[in-house]
Amino acid sequence: MYFSCEKCCNANYLEYYQNVVSLWLNFRDPSNSRDQARIRELEQELEKEKRRLRFEHFRNSDKKIRYYTGLPNAGTFLWLLSMFSNFSFNYYGGRQVSILSREDQLFLFLMKLNLNIGHEMLSDWFRVSRGTITSVFHTWLDAVHRVVFLGFMKVVPSREANAGSMPECFKSYPKCRMVLDCTEVTVDIPGKMELHNVVYSHYKHRTTLKGLVGVAPNGTVTFASKLYPGSTSDKAIVKDCGVLDCFVPGDCILADKGFLIADLLPPGVTVNIPPFLTTPQFTLQQIEKTESIAKARIHVERANERIKCFKILNHIKHMSVADASKIFQVCCALTNFKTYLIRKVAHAMSVPRNDVMYEESDVDDDDMLYFNES
Repeated sequence: MYFSCEKCCNANYLEYYQNVVSLWLNFRDPSNSRDQARIRELEQELEKEKRRLRFEHFRNSDKKIRYYTGLPNAGTFLWLLSMFSNFSFNYYGGRQVSILSREDQLFLFLMKLNLNIGHEMLSDWFRVSRGTITSVFHTWLDAVHRVVFLGFMKVVPSREANAGSMPECFKSYPKCRMVLDCTEVTVDIPGKMELHNVVYSHYKHRTTLKGLVGVAPNGTVTFASKLYPGSTSDKAIVKDCGVLDCFVPGDCILADKGFLIADLLPPGVTVNIPPFLTTPQFTLQQIEKTESIAKARIHVERANERIKCFKILNHIKHMSVADASKIFQVCCALTNFKTYLIRKVAHAMSVPRNDVMYEESDVDDDDMLYFNES
């Protein structure tokens, strides 16, 4: 009787060990070299399986779950995983990834997004080939984009829905539906000069890709555009990305001075931006308006910071440009799985809020011991 290595790899440790022991008892004749070789092979697979990185290793540590995945705790991770229980996966490159459970595939995918770990290192940690790492990442990128981004952010919450969790800083703008802002991520310099001019951002003084983010008054990211070349103006992005289709008469938009979009708005929709200085100094009314908009807009800035906590957005390499928009939109959608951005909103919703954002220095030295063991 022979056991399949693939089946053993998917079994738990005890079952795997029992299979090896059973083989040893049945084929312990030293003269049977074929059986002994098979036993050694299974023992090696068992040792490899024991050292494979798994979600189970961190299930009981919310701190480590936050660090490795960007999600607040294991419960949130499992809730996200449950959304794919009936999802039919078509693996990138035509591969069949059976050696990793879906739980560990999602864990791998989130580690890549949150820490931007290289494929070679992920290959060593998960004990699979680089091709498998690539297949898992691209497959789950498509799946999470379809289920979480397109599924959850297809419809923008109405003013009535926003009113239930409206922070005090928006009391001057009770009809605010969305706060708009653009954010940029750096990208490799293109080989062609004409492309370099297109993606070069004069604001950032480097080559970038630029996306529009829309945030509800309660801090929830409700809209994320695809990424545009860094030289694209805010107004051009608003006109092209489809965000204007989200608004209905009576809605109000808050934005920065760069959003000169009044002529683009649907009938009955208004935009509030800080006033421009057209006199020697601002009037008292202009100062108060600037301050009130700034207090409200700070939340979209903080939301952008949260999105950038996914380190894969630190820099987009040329081989990832084709997937850059999906990566950006998935990071925006996953930001909503974190704790509430605004303390008063969390209090009003009776949800405990943890303000700590874990950085690399917050992880104990012994957290990495697992990976350093050979």
